[in-house]
Amino acid sequence: MAKRLTELTWDEFKGFDVYEKGACLMAGRDHVFHTLVAQQFDREFLDELCDLTTTIRTVAKDKEGMLFLKGLLAHKRAMLYFSQPSSRTFLSFSAACQILGIDTEEVRDTSVSSEFKGETQEDSVRTFSSYFDLIIMRSKIAGLAERMAWVLSNSDRPIPIINGGSGRDQHPTQALLDIYTLQRSFEDRGGIDRKRIVFVGDLLRGRTVRSLATLLMQYRDVEQIFVAPRQLQLGEDIQELLQKGGVEFQLTDDFDSAVLEADAIYMTRVQDEWDDETGDSRKIDTSRYHFTATHLDMLKPGAIIMHPFPRRKEIAVEVDNDPRAMYWRQMRNGMWIRSALIAVTFGVDRKIASYA
Repeated sequence: MAKRLTELTWDEFKGFDVYEKGACLMAGRDHVFHTLVAQQFDREFLDELCDLTTTIRTVAKDKEGMLFLKGLLAHKRAMLYFSQPSSRTFLSFSAACQILGIDTEEVRDTSVSSEFKGETQEDSVRTFSSYFDLIIMRSKIAGLAERMAWVLSNSDRPIPIINGGSGRDQHPTQALLDIYTLQRSFEDRGGIDRKRIVFVGDLLRGRTVRSLATLLMQYRDVEQIFVAPRQLQLGEDIQELLQKGGVEFQLTDDFDSAVLEADAIYMTRVQDEWDDETGDSRKIDTSRYHFTATHLDMLKPGAIIMHPFPRRKEIAVEVDNDPRAMYWRQMRNGMWIRSALIAVTFGVDRKIASYA
């Protein structure tokens, strides 16, 4: 049986593999508290969260329902601690909190916080926990959210942390909204099971790809195809996870063939913000991996196109009005599923289900 965070030293927890960490986060709990890694979620949780998301969307369609939702957590406060730039993740979390009546504050520039004076991030987070009931954080530092979750779990005021993006390793809530988008898109075709998902672009450093590829392992007979130039192909650590999980996958640089076979195309941009560690990726020719209007004729009628955004030239704007282009709807889904995740975190999901 997995130990809880309060039963582990930081070095013990840090030394675990990602699945062991996921098990620790859920140990002894009947609902999620910290949301840190995609590997902490199983198929039952994903199905229930998707159902709750749809319920919240339905309830919020009229004024009475929205007022009900806003009264659920009006006594809670959340800190959005985004020390790495963000538009969609930040705004969708902010909107999700508003839907549930949660007041928010933000720190998006550490130069205007006490970190500018030399305060450690650990002390900053402990300070936030004195005033707020939830911390949603995004950082370019891998593993920082895990460290802060361990610190708070072993403090006199343990409050939940939701990882809104951690270095190049994890972006669990993006993966959740991607799963919801896939589930909604294929709900009349048996759901996500037995689908072929094609990932395209910077697969080496795209944390959205890493997290989604992991969550897709919870579904039956999903084939994953990774299309990228050699320098940006999927990392060996994720390949090993897929192999251990018995997932059928392939690596290729043949974009056109992958489009013909896809049930979903997941486009990504080049993550050149990490070039100080991996070289100048801007010199890599990725033009062969752009989805253009020509590719629409190659795509199955029931297939969909996704993108976690921001985009550059990976998807031509001419594609935007095609009914298979799901990325704008995908973006909006982030607000709804993050509302559902926060509702589960604070245990008001049953009240929502009863109201509906």
